[in-house]
Amino acid sequence: MGRTPLKSAFFSDTTSADIQREKNRARELRRSAWWKRKRASGVCYYCQQQFPPAELTMDHLVPLVRGGRSTKGNLVAACKDCNSKKKYALPWEWEIEQMQSPPHE
Repeated sequence: MGRTPLKSAFFSDTTSADIQREKNRARELRRSAWWKRKRASGVCYYCQQQFPPAELTMDHLVPLVRGGRSTKGNLVAACKDCNSKKKYALPWEWEIEQMQSPPHE
C-alpha cells in the first residue's frame, strides 16, 4: 500500500503572514518554563521513545499550513525523526502512514 499523496490533503488558506506570526509565538513558547517542563520527560509524543530532552523538537499537532496555531494545546515534544516524517500531516493521517512503513531506529 502506498502513501496518500500530500496533494490530496486539506490545506487551509493560511497566509504566509499568519504562519510567520505563529512561528514567532512558537519561538516565544520554546523559551518558556512550560516548554522546558513539557520536554523534560524526554518522551517523544509519537513514538514514545526516550530521548535527552534537548534533542526533542516542538511539533504542531495541526500544522501551521493546515490552520494550526502555536498554542499549548497544539504543541507537543517530538523526536527529530518523527517530526521530520510527520511534516504537514495530522496525527491520525501520519499514524496510518506509519502503520504502512517500518519503525525508525
